[in-house]
Amino acid sequence: MSRGRGQKVAGGLRVASPCPLRQPAGVPSRGRGGKMRSSCVLLAALVALAAYYIYIPLPSSVSDPWKLMLLDATFRGAQQVSNLIHYLGLSHHLLALNFIIVSFGKKSAWSSAQVKVTDTDFDGVEVRVFEGPPKPEEPLKRSVVYIHGGGWALASAKIRYYDELCTAMAEELNAVIVSIEYRLVPKVYFPEQINDVVRATKYFLEPKVLEKYMVDPGRICISGDSAGGNLAAAVGQQFTQDASLKNKLKLQALIYPVLQALDFNTPSYQQNMNTPILPRYVMVKYWVDYFKGNYDFVQAMIVNNHTSLDVEEAAALRARLNWTSLLPASIIKNYKPVVQTTGNAGIVRELPQLLDARSAPLIADQAVLQDLPKTYILTCEHDVLRDDGIMYAKRLESAGVEVTLDYFEDGFHGCMIFTSWPTNFSVGIRTRNSYINWLDQNL
Repeated sequence: MSRGRGQKVAGGLRVASPCPLRQPAGVPSRGRGGKMRSSCVLLAALVALAAYYIYIPLPSSVSDPWKLMLLDATFRGAQQVSNLIHYLGLSHHLLALNFIIVSFGKKSAWSSAQVKVTDTDFDGVEVRVFEGPPKPEEPLKRSVVYIHGGGWALASAKIRYYDELCTAMAEELNAVIVSIEYRLVPKVYFPEQINDVVRATKYFLEPKVLEKYMVDPGRICISGDSAGGNLAAAVGQQFTQDASLKNKLKLQALIYPVLQALDFNTPSYQQNMNTPILPRYVMVKYWVDYFKGNYDFVQAMIVNNHTSLDVEEAAALRARLNWTSLLPASIIKNYKPVVQTTGNAGIVRELPQLLDARSAPLIADQAVLQDLPKTYILTCEHDVLRDDGIMYAKRLESAGVEVTLDYFEDGFHGCMIFTSWPTNFSVGIRTRNSYINWLDQNL
């Protein structure tokens, strides 16, 4: 006997089996369709959450704003992971953050047909050397000593961004580029980063070393970006006062340099206090880390309590960074100075490095500035450090130094190293080209 659907056979009798429940017409299904709807709702919620995390309001004039938001969100995510690692007691947050940065970007010393790349050390300091192609008409090459940025605590001469920059410089300038791998916070603190750069640069300037790399001793530039620009400026000042140096630097080129820690309320600090990828509070924390200070000082420093009128140690230095006279009206706009009548004098007493010209080259004596070589300073509109560079250019000009101030209206902090996919910004390519072009014309 054939068994019809929904029937059982028992003792020869045909017995109807219980019918499966059917969904009444018009009532939505709770099966596969319901699960799909739940998945869609969850996905939409995750997308909305991601968009909320990524999106930050940016000026319309900044280069590639959505790409900048993604870059900033990635960096903030890495910072939060490193902070969690620190909280769990697994590692210092800066070591963890730099491990993430270097792990995703480290590049071996790979030579091409045009540029020879080698890792070595100069007087115990690690360096990566890029040797550009020789010119038959120029037996000796020009050279740039380059110092990477990263808040004195992050990045490396050996990550892709700086490797690509130095390779391009070596090839386009037919030059020898020495990229210094100085030690970082928290392994060492101020002034050890400066000492590393001084040692490596002095070693390179020795006649026998220049001869080895076939470098013209009269065509050497020191350069760096961000904290690297700070170190380059500090070393440049130190070398002008060093009578023992036979070979002097021909040029200095400073890319959005950080040059002072006395006033965190210049117009650019006020305007860009929350602008990626260097908000004001992050920059202040880098300073505190550099000096092995206490994070309890950060909020007081943000409102300039460390250089209030009752802090006598800072009084003599205020005129050297009086931005109401050093900045043009187009930069000052409607911003007002933030000068506290009373503050926390204990910060400067505990961190006297804040008032040291080696950490803050902008506050150096005029007698030191007048001996500096021809200078290039690149600044960006959307950067808390914009006014540091502009004020330094003004002080150098007043001291008789020839200065080129290269300003980018759509630029942001760090943009010059972002020139290749997926972090390729139009302003990154333009700033790099402008920088290399100036070196080509002046070195």
